[in-house]
Amino acid sequence: MARARLLRSGAALALVLALAGGAAAAPAAPAFSAKLLDEDRTLDSRALIGKKVVVLRFQGSWCKVCTAQAAGIQRLAGKYGPRDVEVIGVQVNDTATDARAWRKRYKQTYPAALDQGARIGTRFGFKRAPYTVVIDKKGEMVARITGSADEARLAKIIEPLLVP
Repeated sequence: MARARLLRSGAALALVLALAGGAAAAPAAPAFSAKLLDEDRTLDSRALIGKKVVVLRFQGSWCKVCTAQAAGIQRLAGKYGPRDVEVIGVQVNDTATDARAWRKRYKQTYPAALDQGARIGTRFGFKRAPYTVVIDKKGEMVARITGSADEARLAKIIEPLLVP
Protein backbone atom coordinates (compact mmCIF):
# COMPACT_ATOMS: atom_id res chain seq x y z
CA MET A 1 0.00 0.00 0.00
CA ALA A 2 2.75 2.45 0.96
CA ARG A 3 4.74 1.43 -2.12
CA ALA A 4 1.75 2.08 -4.42
CA ARG A 5 1.21 5.52 -2.82
CA LEU A 6 4.91 6.33 -3.28
CA LEU A 7 4.77 5.28 -6.95
CA ARG A 8 1.67 7.41 -7.56
CA SER A 9 3.19 10.47 -5.92
CA GLY A 10 6.45 9.90 -7.84
CA ALA A 11 4.54 9.71 -11.13
CA ALA A 12 2.61 12.87 -10.22
CA LEU A 13 5.84 14.69 -9.40
CA ALA A 14 7.39 13.60 -12.71
CA LEU A 15 4.33 14.90 -14.57
CA VAL A 16 4.45 18.26 -12.77
CA LEU A 17 8.16 18.64 -13.51
CA ALA A 18 7.64 17.74 -17.17
CA LEU A 19 4.86 20.30 -17.54
CA ALA A 20 6.81 22.98 -15.69
CA GLY A 21 9.82 22.45 -17.92
CA GLY A 22 7.87 23.46 -21.01
CA ALA A 23 7.99 21.92 -24.42
CA ALA A 24 11.25 20.75 -25.88
CA ALA A 25 12.80 22.97 -28.54
CA ALA A 26 11.97 22.23 -32.14
CA PRO A 27 14.72 20.49 -34.11
CA ALA A 28 17.32 22.73 -35.69
CA ALA A 29 17.03 23.16 -39.44
CA PRO A 30 20.00 21.78 -41.35
CA ALA A 31 22.09 24.40 -43.12
CA PHE A 32 22.15 24.31 -46.89
CA SER A 33 23.28 26.33 -49.84
CA ALA A 34 21.83 26.25 -53.32
CA LYS A 35 22.21 28.20 -56.53
CA LEU A 36 19.01 30.07 -57.21
CA LEU A 37 17.20 29.21 -60.41
CA ASP A 38 16.51 32.68 -61.80
CA GLU A 39 19.17 34.70 -60.03
CA ASP A 40 22.92 34.78 -60.32
CA ARG A 41 23.53 34.04 -56.65
CA THR A 42 23.76 31.20 -54.19
CA LEU A 43 21.44 31.13 -51.21
CA ASP A 44 23.07 30.21 -47.90
CA SER A 45 20.39 29.40 -45.33
CA ARG A 46 22.72 30.37 -42.47
CA ALA A 47 22.48 34.00 -43.60
CA LEU A 48 18.74 33.99 -42.79
CA ILE A 49 18.95 32.72 -39.19
CA GLY A 50 18.09 35.46 -36.74
CA LYS A 51 16.73 37.66 -39.51
CA LYS A 52 13.80 35.92 -41.17
CA VAL A 53 11.18 33.23 -40.82
CA VAL A 54 11.81 30.81 -43.69
CA VAL A 55 9.17 28.81 -45.55
CA LEU A 56 10.75 26.09 -47.66
CA ARG A 57 8.28 24.80 -50.22
CA PHE A 58 9.48 21.52 -51.78
CA GLN A 59 7.52 21.31 -55.01
CA GLY A 60 7.69 20.17 -58.60
CA SER A 61 6.26 21.08 -61.98
CA TRP A 62 4.97 17.50 -62.14
CA CYS A 63 3.03 17.79 -58.83
CA LYS A 64 -0.73 18.39 -59.17
CA VAL A 65 -1.19 19.62 -55.58
CA CYS A 66 1.77 22.01 -56.00
CA THR A 67 0.12 23.42 -59.11
CA ALA A 68 -3.26 23.75 -57.37
CA GLN A 69 -1.63 25.67 -54.48
CA ALA A 70 0.80 27.76 -56.57
CA ALA A 71 -1.30 30.94 -56.46
CA GLY A 72 -1.76 30.70 -52.69
CA ILE A 73 1.96 30.20 -52.05
CA GLN A 74 2.69 33.23 -54.24
CA ARG A 75 0.15 35.32 -52.30
CA LEU A 76 1.73 34.14 -49.04
CA ALA A 77 5.17 35.23 -50.28
CA GLY A 78 3.80 38.64 -51.29
CA LYS A 79 1.92 39.16 -48.03
CA TYR A 80 4.66 38.06 -45.64
CA GLY A 81 7.80 39.06 -47.56
CA PRO A 82 7.71 42.62 -46.19
CA ARG A 83 7.30 41.14 -42.68
CA ASP A 84 10.65 39.29 -42.68
CA VAL A 85 9.40 35.98 -44.08
CA GLU A 86 11.39 34.38 -46.89
CA VAL A 87 9.50 31.87 -49.03
CA ILE A 88 11.91 29.67 -50.97
CA GLY A 89 10.76 27.23 -53.61
CA VAL A 90 12.78 24.05 -53.84
CA GLN A 91 12.01 22.44 -57.19
CA VAL A 92 12.50 18.74 -56.54
CA ASN A 93 13.47 16.41 -59.38
CA ASP A 94 12.71 19.00 -62.05
CA THR A 95 14.86 20.12 -64.92
CA ALA A 96 15.77 23.80 -64.99
CA THR A 97 13.66 24.19 -68.15
CA ASP A 98 10.56 22.56 -66.61
CA ALA A 99 10.94 24.43 -63.32
CA ARG A 100 11.32 27.80 -65.05
CA ALA A 101 8.34 27.15 -67.33
CA TRP A 102 6.18 26.12 -64.37
CA ARG A 103 7.22 29.14 -62.31
CA LYS A 104 6.54 31.47 -65.24
CA ARG A 105 3.15 29.90 -65.98
CA TYR A 106 2.04 30.23 -62.34
CA LYS A 107 3.69 33.65 -61.82
CA GLN A 108 6.02 32.53 -59.05
CA THR A 109 8.33 35.39 -58.08
CA TYR A 110 9.85 34.15 -54.80
CA PRO A 111 13.37 32.65 -55.04
CA ALA A 112 13.71 29.02 -56.05
CA ALA A 113 16.46 26.43 -56.38
CA LEU A 114 16.70 23.07 -58.10
CA ASP A 115 17.07 19.98 -55.95
CA GLN A 116 17.96 17.12 -58.27
CA GLY A 117 17.86 13.82 -56.43
CA ALA A 118 16.19 15.54 -53.45
CA ARG A 119 19.55 16.01 -51.70
CA ILE A 120 18.35 19.12 -49.85
CA GLY A 121 14.89 17.68 -49.31
CA THR A 122 16.20 14.49 -47.73
CA ARG A 123 17.98 16.54 -45.07
CA PHE A 124 14.62 18.08 -44.13
CA GLY A 125 12.62 14.82 -44.13
CA PHE A 126 11.16 15.15 -47.65
CA LYS A 127 9.28 12.06 -48.84
CA ARG A 128 6.93 13.49 -51.47
CA ALA A 129 5.77 16.80 -52.88
CA PRO A 130 4.44 19.08 -51.77
CA TYR A 131 6.38 19.27 -48.54
CA THR A 132 6.60 22.50 -46.57
CA VAL A 133 8.97 23.35 -43.74
CA VAL A 134 8.61 26.49 -41.63
CA ILE A 135 11.76 27.62 -39.83
CA ASP A 136 11.61 30.28 -37.13
CA LYS A 137 14.16 33.07 -36.68
CA LYS A 138 16.12 30.91 -34.24
CA GLY A 139 16.68 28.35 -37.01
CA GLU A 140 14.29 25.75 -35.59
CA MET A 141 11.87 23.73 -37.72
CA VAL A 142 8.53 24.61 -36.16
CA ALA A 143 6.40 22.88 -38.81
CA ARG A 144 6.92 20.10 -41.35
CA ILE A 145 3.90 19.44 -43.52
CA THR A 146 3.68 16.59 -46.00
CA GLY A 147 0.99 17.16 -48.60
CA SER A 148 -1.41 20.06 -48.74
CA ALA A 149 -0.25 23.22 -46.99
CA ASP A 150 -2.52 25.94 -48.23
CA GLU A 151 -2.18 29.65 -47.66
CA ALA A 152 -4.52 29.80 -44.64
CA ARG A 153 -2.84 26.89 -42.85
CA LEU A 154 0.61 28.40 -43.34
CA ALA A 155 -0.57 31.85 -42.19
CA LYS A 156 -1.70 30.30 -38.87
CA ILE A 157 1.81 28.93 -38.38
CA ILE A 158 3.64 32.07 -39.49
CA GLU A 159 1.65 34.74 -37.61
CA PRO A 160 2.74 33.75 -34.07
CA LEU A 161 6.37 33.67 -35.22
CA LEU A 162 6.22 37.36 -36.17
CA VAL A 163 5.14 38.63 -32.77
CA PRO A 164 8.11 40.43 -31.16
